[in-house]
Order: sequence, then C-alpha cells, then structure tokens
Amino acid sequence: MFYDLENRLVVGVSSRALFDLSCENEIFERDGVEAYCRYQVEHEDEILKPGPGFPLIKALLNLNNLPGKEGCVEVIIMSRNSPDTSLRVFNAIAYYGLNITRAVLASGASLAPYLEAFRTDLFLSAYEDDVQSAIDSNIAAGIICSDGIHTYDCEHQIRQIRIAFDGDAVLFSDESERISREQGLEAFEENERKNAGNPLKAGPFARFLRTLSELQKDFTTEEAPIRTALVTLRCAPAHERVIRTLRAWNVRIDEAFFLGGVRKTDVLKAFGAHIFFDDQAVHTNTASEVVPAARVPYKNRESGENSNLLKHQKSPPEKSEEI
Repeated sequence: MFYDLENRLVVGVSSRALFDLSCENEIFERDGVEAYCRYQVEHEDEILKPGPGFPLIKALLNLNNLPGKEGCVEVIIMSRNSPDTSLRVFNAIAYYGLNITRAVLASGASLAPYLEAFRTDLFLSAYEDDVQSAIDSNIAAGIICSDGIHTYDCEHQIRQIRIAFDGDAVLFSDESERISREQGLEAFEENERKNAGNPLKAGPFARFLRTLSELQKDFTTEEAPIRTALVTLRCAPAHERVIRTLRAWNVRIDEAFFLGGVRKTDVLKAFGAHIFFDDQAVHTNTASEVVPAARVPYKNRESGENSNLLKHQKSPPEKSEEI
C-alpha cells in the first residue's frame, strides 16, 4: 500500500528556511561548495539552531495531534543539498522532535519537478529560482526572509497558527495592482469601484488559502487551530471587490485590515503572525523585523496567468546549490 499525499496539507521546506544556516551559507559563498560540504560533514554532531521557518513548521506538524486530524499535514525537506551533507539537518530534526521523515536532496539540481511530484501545497525556501519555479507551476511559495528574527523558544507550543497574506499579487492576481502602478491611485480606485461585483482573479496563494479554509471548517472561529488575516494597503472604495471575491470563492478569512497606506508592521505584530506573505520586498523586509515573513515573486508573464488556480484545488479535505 502506497502512502497517499492526497487530502493532506503538503509543505516543502528547505533546510535553510527551517534552520539557521547563515554561517554555513557564508562559507559556501566565500569558499565554494567543497568547503561547505566539508564543514557540514565535520560538524554533523553540532545541532543547528532554529531558522525563520521553524516556528511555523513546528506548529503545522502539531496539527497532526488534533483528534480527527491525524496525518493532515505532511512536511518534506526539499533541498539542493547532497545526501552526504544532509545528516546534520536530519540530526537537528530528530533533536527538536519534528516529525519529518521524507526528503528531496537534489545535489544542486532544480527542485521544481519534485514539487509537483509530491503534491506540494506550500514551498518555503531561501533560494529565489526554486521559489519562482514553484510559483510558475501554480504552487504557493515564498522566499523566506533570513534576516530579522533569529531567536526562538523551541519549547513554546503555538496553540493557534496565525498566517497573514497581502492581497494583490498574493491572494489575488496583480491585474488591479498593475493599474495602480501604471495609471495611478485614482484610476485603480475607479476600476475597483466599477468592478466591485466582478471577483478578482486568483493569485498564487489562492489555492493555499482554500486548503486552509477546508481545514478550518470543522472548528468554530474561536476554536480553530489556524487563524488567517488579509493585510492589504487597499482601503475603501477598493475593499468591496475583495470581500465579494472571498465570498465568491467560499473561503474563510478571519481578519482583514484595509490599511490605506498605514505601515503593515505594527498590524502584523499585533495580529501575532507566524508568517506573512507579501510580493514586495519593502514590506517583507520591514515585517521580518517583528514576524517571520516571505516574499512571493509573481508568476512570469510568459508562463501564463493564474486565473485558473482554484480549479486545480486538491479534492477537499481539496546560482548554485541551495543550503
């Protein structure tokens, strides 16, 4: 009997997103891959510190302990590391008690083909090319910010996972955002007012939000193990189209913040986000000072639009080597 990945939330995470490999990355960048591999083998028994994606991954794995949700989350290490240099990562996984048993170790090759092979719903990495390939394949993915937060309480148990999303170019397509960039704010607001009843096209994280919404359906808002938030610079009158879009998709967003130019950082800190996804580095860089953050590169134009992302939902529960 094969292990079925359907009807599970499958999260791929690189070793550099899960653990703090900043020192090792400096060795790689300065001295090359051979020096890096040698260092990793020589330090196999030294436990790595948690990295920026560690709290989220640990909390997601804990969902498997909920009654009736056993096995609902599968986390897979997906790295450009070679098998020979991976023992240090597996030793750290065992040390922290993370139930991660599967891995893709590509020895410098692209990870893109394996993301689809493992039915990946979310991919977190520090390597932009792999994240871009994931986005181009209609897989939610983010370049995790490795600067900012570096200390974590490994014993702390997150009781409710809090995930925050930007709107345009993340949950929704960047069609409206392009109008704002190219024609200005007034043209953007007029377009949104005219199209308030027309749902926005799906963006790269629309399917992931729908998967989370399915997981939430068995719980009340107060008891749900996952809480989501939309944190967008939109404000009235551009809010109505967003609300009607989410209603048309039949997905749940627990909190929404229409900021109209107000800094996102303070809101994200108050919400207590365990990760924030945004398409602009100016927002993820500042957000990473207070919460874990990941930048979402938008889909390459030549790869086509993201308008059909929601149709591919699973059946509802539907430069060189990476370090």
